Amino acid sequence: MPSTVSGKVVLITGAARGIGAQTARELARRGARLSLVGLEPEELRDVTAELGEGHTWFEADVTDPDTLRAAIDGTVAAHGRIDVVIANAGIAPFGTVLSGDPHSFTKTIDVNLNGVFHTARLALPHVIEQRGYVLVVSSLSAFAPIGGMAAYTASKAGAEALASALSSEVGHLGVAVGSAHPSWIDTDLVRDAGNDLPAFREMRERLPWPMRATTTVESCATAFADAVEHRSRRVYVPRPVALMHWLRNLPASKLVARIMAPSLRRLMPQMEREVAALGRSFSARNQALQGKDD
Repeated sequence: MPSTVSGKVVLITGAARGIGAQTARELARRGARLSLVGLEPEELRDVTAELGEGHTWFEADVTDPDTLRAAIDGTVAAHGRIDVVIANAGIAPFGTVLSGDPHSFTKTIDVNLNGVFHTARLALPHVIEQRGYVLVVSSLSAFAPIGGMAAYTASKAGAEALASALSSEVGHLGVAVGSAHPSWIDTDLVRDAGNDLPAFREMRERLPWPMRATTTVESCATAFADAVEHRSRRVYVPRPVALMHWLRNLPASKLVARIMAPSLRRLMPQMEREVAALGRSFSARNQALQGKDD
């Protein structure tokens, strides 16, 4: 049976590497035509070449509506339409609310939440024409927050809420909207954090299952591609993450607080010291991508 995404035009932000790039590979394998959008032109070009003929890439910043609009217009010019948008671009800073860099907090909100807004708003006229699908990449963190990740958690919770509101707004127009909630995926972003901050790595290992589960990027990409096929409202990676959605008050409960308290008393100050010693709030790669003034 042919794939339902065969021939569809799919635009993915944050597509130069990790989840975005692997999802592009999986969708291309199923016959979709990809438009890859991101900040790393060499990586975007390499992934697009790997996909073969009929795919395009555009350098754009999801926090800059002008460059994003140019990428969307370029996609329509090259492919004639946009059927699916995957708002995947995201960053994750280091640090606690007390000691973290305020600029890094607001930058994370700008990329992970405002970037989703800009992507959806600018692409929607084209997606509405095709009665298409929008997938917003949120996170397990949206409903299972942990210390040291306040900026990321806040941005991903906002992205989930935005997806839910958007679903209500465009359902009558034939557009379906989903939100994806991966746990820890074996990507550069997760590996960089673990390598830079031993306290972060240890805290992850001490989280209760399924909050500590790690999934391959290939499995995550398959789940995202399946979501596009089925126009899914929710995507959980791995599937047991759905338990945390329905038990979303559990991570903030007194029970979990008691379980984690001994570790957090030690690990939060340790993480603050490690971030201070790093002298930066993002991984080295993301720090460079966000600009020298960050």
